[in-house]
Amino acid sequence: MTYVVTDKCIRCKYMDCVEVCPVDCFYEGENMLVIHPDECIDCGVCEPECPVDAIRPDTEPGLEQWLSVNTEYANKWPNITVKRESPADSAEFENVEGKFDKYFSAEPGQGD
Repeated sequence: MTYVVTDKCIRCKYMDCVEVCPVDCFYEGENMLVIHPDECIDCGVCEPECPVDAIRPDTEPGLEQWLSVNTEYANKWPNITVKRESPADSAEFENVEGKFDKYFSAEPGQGD
């Protein structure tokens, strides 16, 4: 098992999870974070830190797409280990449905 970041993170990009991760397995895209599944130690400390419930165990049904997205982009985006400010408009996107098709960006974030 590993944890994955889902589309609930897109355009919210709260980074509370980053500062509690003991193995620094988060990677930053332009408008979301992902978890590297080969680096995640399944400790689960990040899951309750996410204010929008974007982090889920990959054993939940229907998360296969998110395991693929996390795997692909963790290998392309820079590592992030320090919490920074979320986007100014993040609260406006907390309950938006279907964010992947509308807002996902494959561009990397700034990382550390």
